[in-house]
Amino acid sequence: METGLQGYMDYAYLLEQVKDYQSPKAKITTMIKSGEIIRVRRGLYVPGQSNSYSLKTLANRIYGPSYLSFEYALSYHNLIPERVATITSASLAKNKRREFRTPVGTFVYHSVAPGLYPYGVTRREEEGSPFLIATKEKAICDTLSKLKGHTDRSSLEELLYEDLRMEEEDILSLSLSDIEFLVPLYRKKLLTDLLTYLRQKSTSPGRKKRRA
Repeated sequence: METGLQGYMDYAYLLEQVKDYQSPKAKITTMIKSGEIIRVRRGLYVPGQSNSYSLKTLANRIYGPSYLSFEYALSYHNLIPERVATITSASLAKNKRREFRTPVGTFVYHSVAPGLYPYGVTRREEEGSPFLIATKEKAICDTLSKLKGHTDRSSLEELLYEDLRMEEEDILSLSLSDIEFLVPLYRKKLLTDLLTYLRQKSTSPGRKKRRA
């Protein structure tokens, strides 16, 4: 069966492919049960025995508008050492967290304010399949904006280097100008403290790489 260039199919497309069967809807049900296609969510399908789709692109398609961010994007940019199994994204849904447990993976969406949503997002491709993902600066801002409990610089360093297990060298490689642009959009004390920290460290001589 022809599944389309990238392997992402909607219900209308499937009906067109099986229109010559006596019961097209029953045929689609049979295809799902046999594993020929996978129902990711209502109205979205991928081929069952194929690598012609990207989980990153699926994340954009399952719920949107959205872009990959938070822990998944931090891992993608090698800012944290762990591989992240849950695919996390930022979306425009107001004050909502959405989770989709699908046969191909778990996708979680956290809302961000409309005023900061468009910034710090880049388009990438995986084997010809496009997806939107936060820059490393936007990913860390999104992540920190959802955290609580920070009180001072020492706890900020503990959060960055012990809880998130980032390297100081990687933190200091962030674009200061990008962080300076993004931070005011969030209106979060933790992010303001991050900006102050980066400004101070960028001017301090002889800085050393922190190791876990």
